[in-house]
Amino acid sequence: MGKLCCLVRKYIAAIKGYALSYLSSCAGRIRFLLGTPGMVALDLDATLKGLFQQVLHCLENIPKPQGENVPAITCDLTDLRKHWLSILMIVTSSRSSINIRHLEKATMSTGKEGLVSEGNAAYSWSRCVDELESQLSKHGSLKKLYFYHQHLTTVFRNTMFGPEGRPQHCCAWLGAACSFPECASAIIPEEVNKIGRDSISYVESLIESIMGGLEGLINILDSEGGFGSLEMQLSPEQAALRLNNITRVKAVPGLSAPGNESYPDNSSSVKMLEAAMQRLTSLCSVLNDMEPICVLNHVFVLREYMRDCIIGNFRRRFHSMIRTDNCLQRPSIIESLLRRHLSIIHLAEQHISMDLTEGIREVLLAESFTGLFSNLQVSERPVETNGGGSAIEIICSWYIENIVRDASRTGVVFDATHNCFRSSQPIGGGYLAESFTDKRELKALVRLFGGYGIDKMDKMLSEHTSALLNCIDSALRSNRDALEGLAGSVNSGDRIERDANLRQIIDIETLADFCIQAGQAITFRQLLVEAVGAVLEEKVPLVYSLIKGLTMQLPDEVPDKNEIIRLRRVASSVGVGDKHDAEWVHSILAESTSASDNSWILLPYLCSAFMVSNMWSSAVYDVNTGGFSNNLHCLARCISAVVGGSEYTRMAKEQRINSLSNGHTDELQETELLSRSSAESNIKSAMQLHVKLSAGIVLDSWNDSSRPHIVPKLIFLDQLCELSPYLPRSTLEAHIPYTILRSIYHQLYGAAQMGSEPTEPSPRQSPLISLAHASPSMRPNRSDTTPRSHTYESGYHSSSGSQHDDGYEVDRRTGERQLRSMRRSGPLDYGASRKAKFVEGSSSGSHGAGSLQRFAVSRSGPLSYK
Repeated sequence: MGKLCCLVRKYIAAIKGYALSYLSSCAGRIRFLLGTPGMVALDLDATLKGLFQQVLHCLENIPKPQGENVPAITCDLTDLRKHWLSILMIVTSSRSSINIRHLEKATMSTGKEGLVSEGNAAYSWSRCVDELESQLSKHGSLKKLYFYHQHLTTVFRNTMFGPEGRPQHCCAWLGAACSFPECASAIIPEEVNKIGRDSISYVESLIESIMGGLEGLINILDSEGGFGSLEMQLSPEQAALRLNNITRVKAVPGLSAPGNESYPDNSSSVKMLEAAMQRLTSLCSVLNDMEPICVLNHVFVLREYMRDCIIGNFRRRFHSMIRTDNCLQRPSIIESLLRRHLSIIHLAEQHISMDLTEGIREVLLAESFTGLFSNLQVSERPVETNGGGSAIEIICSWYIENIVRDASRTGVVFDATHNCFRSSQPIGGGYLAESFTDKRELKALVRLFGGYGIDKMDKMLSEHTSALLNCIDSALRSNRDALEGLAGSVNSGDRIERDANLRQIIDIETLADFCIQAGQAITFRQLLVEAVGAVLEEKVPLVYSLIKGLTMQLPDEVPDKNEIIRLRRVASSVGVGDKHDAEWVHSILAESTSASDNSWILLPYLCSAFMVSNMWSSAVYDVNTGGFSNNLHCLARCISAVVGGSEYTRMAKEQRINSLSNGHTDELQETELLSRSSAESNIKSAMQLHVKLSAGIVLDSWNDSSRPHIVPKLIFLDQLCELSPYLPRSTLEAHIPYTILRSIYHQLYGAAQMGSEPTEPSPRQSPLISLAHASPSMRPNRSDTTPRSHTYESGYHSSSGSQHDDGYEVDRRTGERQLRSMRRSGPLDYGASRKAKFVEGSSSGSHGAGSLQRFAVSRSGPLSYK
């Protein structure tokens, strides 16, 4: 309204000149109409004739506009308007013999405007001559609308949300509030306050409704009936089925041709989308161009309200994306929904002169980063999250509770064949565990939350695993006497004393459950690390190759300086190297109070005590998943990681003690160089000791009644040698007869894989072929028959490794012909290049008096029985 008043005042001289010219010409037209036959026939009375003559007299005496003296012309046309109103009162009266219709009919036959129309036009233009300034001052404001502001709210809602409404027009009702305080009387202070409060409340109410309408338009587009309907795609098989259906005489109803929804006749949904998009873009444009609204000392900037509305709605929608009714949404679906919502925001951003992308990034960063840096995240949690924490906290807590801990009791087990977790029941009535833990879903999770989110997941996994490691530390302390006795009995070969010490170990069942749970956490972290490495290699291959190249150039003898430790942990977090688990456990133990004394050197004996646990009675090996029904294969990963991590931690603490006691840095460097290699040697010795002791406990309990329990124990030990990077694949062969393992896998895999023959047998798919490749009978000319696998090739290399690998292809082709009719025997990976033979002289590599005195297993030839 203010702009309109300024415009009128700017051209007031032109308006006044045009009005004078119009009135001058209007006098001649009215005189002509009064002389027409129709008016003569009406026989007007003296009163009407006199009034018409006075009107003509006023019009004919109007001064003529000449040149630039129009603003100086002054005339009073009040009499003109008074006489014309008197005429209208007479002809509209029911007592008059001549009414307004008579005047119109009498003068319309001329083909021009009638007498009444000309008189009304003269009345209106006369006000532009002498009353324009007073009209602008009196009616050039919308302040009187204050007294109808409640009715204005109703009109506004119809404009905003009505079926024929235009959301972009509703912003006009906001400008009226600027003039509302002018209605207040200066002599009544209470009226000023009341009208001011009402005006501010009116503006806030309308802005809230406008922002609600903006959110509604965005959410309509971001729905399955909106842009979601455009994402529905037919597979090639479905498209072919529909094309064949329309060619049949009896077509199946409901199956339309591909692309049928795009026809104009069937595009009602598309029209709805177009209308919603048009309303959204128009509303954004109007809000962006609207001037700030000033009410008393309050200033309302619609652009800022719009930005906060879009960003706040995005935060709420993002939190709603990650949840379903009873479960978490799959990360790949969250990523798809997020991309769809961002496309709508980018559509609106094209009509707004501000950067919404920066706000979106701030929201995603706040939902991924949970630290205390003020420049990354505000200290107050947004109200929209309802106290549930950030998005990454919700997702991490869900994964730990339902995948790692299996709190919902859905039977979550790790599937080593497909490298994911599986569940026997849907989690929370939603999806199965494999729908959340396969590589595709974890990669989507990495892309969603980036490095900050994965760091949060790693931190929560570390906290969970640290609590479990504290339980192991407590068990070592409480059972130290029994474990020391067990170690002594092993060295002396006293079986009776060994069994007595095993029975004295308390809470072995609970400790086994904790270790299995720790193994699940380590396994899940390994899957997450692999996904991070895959995404990093895909998005920033140069950075990934740089980390990989640096890590491969680091020898194991490099001292653990701070820079080297940090580099190793970075490499471990992106899947570079082969000792992720031990490095991770080492980082956890280094930050906790565990592994602070020498009781951890008894850890191999404590792990060997698991062989007498009752958990083996319920252990069932599944050939489809390559693991046990109660996740005992995760226990193997836990043992390998904890033994390695505890040894690294113990050696690091010894180094710190030596560095504090020895002030000569040059002498200390040689000690550090030796400590790293000695730690590797100690880990290998501890793992071999564990395998030797466990195998002895298993074979000493060999009888017909315990056979069902012994089989899973042997498979477990075989998997431990397979998983651990510190054990060669032939470690178990020194303690368990080769033919026993082959017989076990024959029974397990025989019936399941009799009819299937792979096109190219691999050690992972065909354990029996792998066994045959590594068997001495298949390699008569090989002096070094220590089996090796391809999985951890970069970890250990021996001088005979290259000779072993050179003849693998020839042996493989020969083995294929000889083993074409043989069954596959299980996950024994006696491949050609997995692990190198251990350095001779390790403590557990010697063959002392034990439970296998009746067996003599040759390292380079077939079995021989004494």
